[in-house]
Amino acid sequence: MEFEERIGYRFRDRGLLETALTHSSYANESKTPIPNNERLEFLGDAVLSIVVSDYLFHRFHMAEGDLTKLRASIVCEKGLFQIASHIGLAQEIRLGRGEEHTGGRQRPSIVSDAMEAVIAAIYLDGGLDQARRFLLPHVEQFLTDPEEQPPFRDYKTILQEIVQQNPEEKLAYVLVGESGPDHCKQFSVEVHLNSNVIGRGTGSSKKNAEQMAAKEALQLMGEG
Repeated sequence: MEFEERIGYRFRDRGLLETALTHSSYANESKTPIPNNERLEFLGDAVLSIVVSDYLFHRFHMAEGDLTKLRASIVCEKGLFQIASHIGLAQEIRLGRGEEHTGGRQRPSIVSDAMEAVIAAIYLDGGLDQARRFLLPHVEQFLTDPEEQPPFRDYKTILQEIVQQNPEEKLAYVLVGESGPDHCKQFSVEVHLNSNVIGRGTGSSKKNAEQMAAKEALQLMGEG
């Protein structure tokens, strides 16, 4: 099935995928009783949350509040709709005639719900590791797209503005370590004020690590 090739997973139980792609409007119009994807949506929401939470916890050294905001930006309707768009999900959903005629295939709520159902179907068919293998490339793509990043405080700018009040003081960010495989690197950065280390940070990119180092420096200054 072409859709299975797009998602990179081949189902052993095709019935799970068929149910995941079946909107309630289609099931209601069927002459014989068939399941719709609403129960799978419920499960998929939980699978998505645990996969994304686990990934962010191990990938980013952020405060709980920042992790929560970042997770929310990924698992929300917009984030799910973006993943669905990458795999061409909308065209695969089975809709009733009424929903089809009123543009249901382009409705983010319908498409994102179906996305959750597909996640659940992969989980039930192949387990959590397969669900994670499907989801993480999309999560990483979301996190590296600057247009999709949620609004965070720009700690580097805040720190720079404070330091600039004393022209003789100089800030510098120093890369002190890299670890992990190429697809999952972690960078460690120190922020120096003159010759003194005033903050350390770790992140999936040098920029993120610098932001975390600046954030720690601000907290030590009582500005965080």
